[in-house]
Amino acid sequence: MRSDIEAAAERFATDGRGFVRRTPLWKVAGSTLGVACAEVWLKLEQLQVGGSFKARGMYNRLLANRIPASGVIVASGGNAGIATAAAARALGVKCEVFVPTVSSAAKQARLRELGAEVVVTGAVYAEALEACLQRQRTTGALLTHAYDQPEVVAGAGTLAMEIEAQGGEPPDSVLVSVGGGGLIAGVAAWCEDRSRVVALEPELAPTLFRAREAGAPVDVAVSGIAADSLGAKRIGAIPWEITQRHVPQALLLSDAAIRDAQLALWKDFKLAVEPAAALGLAALRTGAYVPQSDEIVALVLCGANLDPATLA
Repeated sequence: MRSDIEAAAERFATDGRGFVRRTPLWKVAGSTLGVACAEVWLKLEQLQVGGSFKARGMYNRLLANRIPASGVIVASGGNAGIATAAAARALGVKCEVFVPTVSSAAKQARLRELGAEVVVTGAVYAEALEACLQRQRTTGALLTHAYDQPEVVAGAGTLAMEIEAQGGEPPDSVLVSVGGGGLIAGVAAWCEDRSRVVALEPELAPTLFRAREAGAPVDVAVSGIAADSLGAKRIGAIPWEITQRHVPQALLLSDAAIRDAQLALWKDFKLAVEPAAALGLAALRTGAYVPQSDEIVALVLCGANLDPATLA
């Protein structure tokens, strides 16, 4: 998988459009965030094209495959759809996005701004995905999955590749939010065992946590503050296999802790991120994850597709 990640990075470098951004890595003393560790590295992936890390996987999927005249199609809580729509516009192809009703109005509006045809259906992501798959069988459009395709996982892995390059060394640990698992699978595939990769999930959307309890991926009920981006009801098959080998911890966080961390990032650092991007800081602030005093901890601020009014 590391070779797939390197191939994705090469596609981005040679594509000529400069679509995928090399987002900043902000190094701060742990004490700045009230954390007893040496440094915290904030990977500002909310500044990525489309407002989230999803641009990496979606663009890699499109670049690696022939796109038919019917274009591309995706089901998404919002971020994967936005990334696919942005990638499709960059390549000049059609895009159809199926979103559940839980998807925020801000994300739906952004999809339409990008020229996507938006279909709102189903209460949760899984129901939108079912409708998307039925439509894809009719149109033959190229399907981009939000988290469970090799190209999507490899694209996400370029983020971890960048963290190492920008940091000058692997961090001791990387704290990663989990929905369907594409991001953590890419990060873990790149890091392997050089950095400790920790999975973070909302208590109300525990796809990986429950899979580990059951010994295999299972369907879970999802709701809560981050459901529009971490709302997959089952961990993906590819993420399950990779995380079983390379992710030793899966931790749960309350909606209250996630919300507090989100507001702290805005009030203290003027970083406007969606709830899904605040789980790393929430884990540190609550003590769910306790780093060593000399540890370098990397947090992935994975997205910023939110209504700014919610930060008031």
